[in-house]
Amino acid sequence: MSLRSKVDGQPAYVLHSMPFRETSLIVEVFSRDFGRMALLARGARRPRAAIRGLLMGFQPLEIGWAGKGEVLTLMKAEWVGGQPLLGGEALFCGYYLNELLMHLLPREDAHQTLFARYAETLQRLAAHSDAATREGDLRSFEKALLQELGYGLMLDHDAAGEPIVAEAFYTYRMEQGPVRLAHAEADAQVVRGSSLLDLGAGDFSNPRSRGEAKTLMRTLLSYYLGGQELETRKIFKELQEL
Repeated sequence: MSLRSKVDGQPAYVLHSMPFRETSLIVEVFSRDFGRMALLARGARRPRAAIRGLLMGFQPLEIGWAGKGEVLTLMKAEWVGGQPLLGGEALFCGYYLNELLMHLLPREDAHQTLFARYAETLQRLAAHSDAATREGDLRSFEKALLQELGYGLMLDHDAAGEPIVAEAFYTYRMEQGPVRLAHAEADAQVVRGSSLLDLGAGDFSNPRSRGEAKTLMRTLLSYYLGGQELETRKIFKELQEL
């Protein structure tokens, strides 16, 4: 992006916001054509600020900004509508998606396909209440995110170039892909070939495939996050312990 820019009518979602000085906010947004952006929302924390109620997560917006430098100035925001509010575990899942994008997406790097997938995933989270469907939606988004970042998974053939065998056992090695095992080794993270194939096809109807896909994606994301644990995962662990 040039040092000076002016953009209007840009589809976007708020990922995160933080107070800035007494009355303003720094808002991290995921925009369709410019990727993740940091914008200064002047006066957004004032009680009567018109923009205050618009800068909420998981709602489609059309925004405009102007300025120069790393943090530009938010000039306007309009609510588009059409996205039901998230609640309960769906809301927690939405925060998880946002945290992934905040940590893994570089700023000002457009990902239009991922933007569309994000919007679709929010719609699906709002529409479905069962845990199995939510887990499938999360795995599909995680896979799409890694693909967009250039870390696409090998799920139809192994590291040696051989087709994945549904009945075989594999371990997934970073930067190599699935490595076939002679048997299910106790000291390796084992995933069945059928689970790899189901993940590749986006089929999460099998509970075993769903569970192994969750473990695999958690390991892969932890690697690309540099071992940093996400706050949403910490909270979920604490809730499970309670």
